[in-house]
Amino acid sequence: MTPAPREPMRILIGADTFAPDVNGSATFTRALAAGLVQRGHDVHVMVPAHGKSGTFTEEHSGSKMTVHRVYSWRWYPHPWLRFMLPWRVKANAERIVRAVRPDVIHFQSHIVVGRGLANAAERHGIRLVGTNHTMPENMTQHVQVLPRFMLGWLTRIQWNSARHWFGKADELTAPTRRAADYFERSTGLSGVHAVSCGIDSSLYTADFSPRERNIVTFLGRLDEEKHVDELLAAVARLDPELDVRLQIVGDGEARRHLEVVARELGIADRTEFMGKVSYDELRAALTRTTVFGMPSRAELQSIATMEALASGLPVVAANAMALPHLVHDDVNGYLYEPGDVDAMAGLLTKVLTLPQKELDHLKKGSLRMIAPHDIRRTLDTFEAIYRGDPVTDPVTEDSE
Repeated sequence: MTPAPREPMRILIGADTFAPDVNGSATFTRALAAGLVQRGHDVHVMVPAHGKSGTFTEEHSGSKMTVHRVYSWRWYPHPWLRFMLPWRVKANAERIVRAVRPDVIHFQSHIVVGRGLANAAERHGIRLVGTNHTMPENMTQHVQVLPRFMLGWLTRIQWNSARHWFGKADELTAPTRRAADYFERSTGLSGVHAVSCGIDSSLYTADFSPRERNIVTFLGRLDEEKHVDELLAAVARLDPELDVRLQIVGDGEARRHLEVVARELGIADRTEFMGKVSYDELRAALTRTTVFGMPSRAELQSIATMEALASGLPVVAANAMALPHLVHDDVNGYLYEPGDVDAMAGLLTKVLTLPQKELDHLKKGSLRMIAPHDIRRTLDTFEAIYRGDPVTDPVTEDSE
């Protein structure tokens, strides 16, 4: 007998960053909300306003959803970071929860939005799910007004805050097992599910034709934590005979500094800072790439790297945080010790000089590696978590 279809849910998702922001958490929130809409659920999203505040019907990834844009301030001098007013978030969350009357609330950050939604969920007896996308150690770079010796103190305060607000949730998730373990160690909380952010691989195109030119690409925010300056230094050390062009896709507060670094290294004429681009331009840039470079050591999953894998790209990445989940030596790329620019340059050279057959082996390995991260599995898992069904964390690692 075919099981009866489950009733659609009314789901309220809260996030401190959302479109038009471009970063891992915003990208995941957009994809999650859009996927749930496509499955018939009534999805509402509570996020900071970029301009006018209010409740709007917005289309994201081809899906229409209700977006509650809450009055926000920009964090200067950061180029895009905005935040809801912490002293008003509880009242705003209460107002939105009363209007929406959700079956479940899912918050993506404890920093501001989670504080309001956790209290509202507790007050109204609504099931609460929390997903952690942040590392407080990296957030401190945005607090430039504090002296360096106080940053460790601020990090401890943030982890204690995360423990308090995430501790109110019925279920907790993180994008990878390593990120989940790290979160448990840092907060003392337990039972964190490892659920991939997921990706729709069908949107990306792998190109197995011989390359006419060697192209190295980085995709992501241009912030200090990404260490893109090390990728620039590695490219500068490559043999000029390789005729390498570097594509840097993304924007951020470090862009001007990185442009200066490129000039100082003598590679400005072959480095293209593409800035923030459309999704079609992003995917086209990945398709024409030879090898993807990811020097960051603060990735709780790295959707950018997943996009590279879905594009059939070999990846040279730092051996840190979640990247070893996605990159395996001689399978789909190579790992190097974080900060070792010479090693990164050597591995880039190795990929760029591979015979076509061996290059294709790595490209096929990337396509295999991304398969377990299919967005449909992610949506299945979150639907089960929202309903309170038993959940087995999806297996997302495959070394062969």
